[in-house]
Amino acid sequence: MGQADDLIELLKGELRRRGVTYAHVARELGLSESTIKRVFASSNFSVKRLEQVCELAGLELDDLIVLADERRRNVEQLTEEQEKILVSDGKLLLIAFLLFNHWTVDQITQTYDIDDLEAVRLLAHLDRLKIIDLLPGNKVHVRLSRTFSWRKNGPIQKLFESQVQNEFFQSKFDGPGELRLVLNGMISDQSIEAIHHKLHRLVTEFEQCVREDKRTMSVERRGTTLVLAIRPWMVQMFENFRRPDGGWQ
Repeated sequence: MGQADDLIELLKGELRRRGVTYAHVARELGLSESTIKRVFASSNFSVKRLEQVCELAGLELDDLIVLADERRRNVEQLTEEQEKILVSDGKLLLIAFLLFNHWTVDQITQTYDIDDLEAVRLLAHLDRLKIIDLLPGNKVHVRLSRTFSWRKNGPIQKLFESQVQNEFFQSKFDGPGELRLVLNGMISDQSIEAIHHKLHRLVTEFEQCVREDKRTMSVERRGTTLVLAIRPWMVQMFENFRRPDGGWQ
């Protein structure tokens, strides 16, 4: 199935989800229902007509393209070996990160010390690793899904814990765009579970912002890291005073 067919199938699904029928589309576009069915069957849409149908589905054409790209991203987790290779090559890890965040190859070479020849080498390596599909003209389809996660205790996570994590927290978090909230209290396991669900919703909202800001020029976007953490825990200096048979946890 080609990219055009992917877009049309996705658009049909969005129309069904909203209860918009072929008959409704035909009325809005001033065409017969049989004509609309034929257009959908052949994927023979002009850009203007595709935009009109997208509007009926509550989407802009750019939204549809982003959704189609998300559906083609099917890799949920890399292998141990793939992560090891990324960690072993800083530029390879950098370009993978930037492509994952919707940068173009031109934007990467203009911003970082990576020339066109080296970019092609790195892209070809990522293609062999099956992290991207390298297309003609150095166009790229990223295969990692937006719900992608690094391996637990894998090479990337270990890199984060040994290097990135310490670097991240070496800040007073009082600069532009920075915020640190530290909360402490006695709450039940049920309340902890409820907070977990709310944090997962925040992750979803963060990913939505990433998708929406894809249409923004890269100079207007900044690499941003959000760290969420919660666990039953008490400062060790307090724990040192705990009675061995203390009942409260």
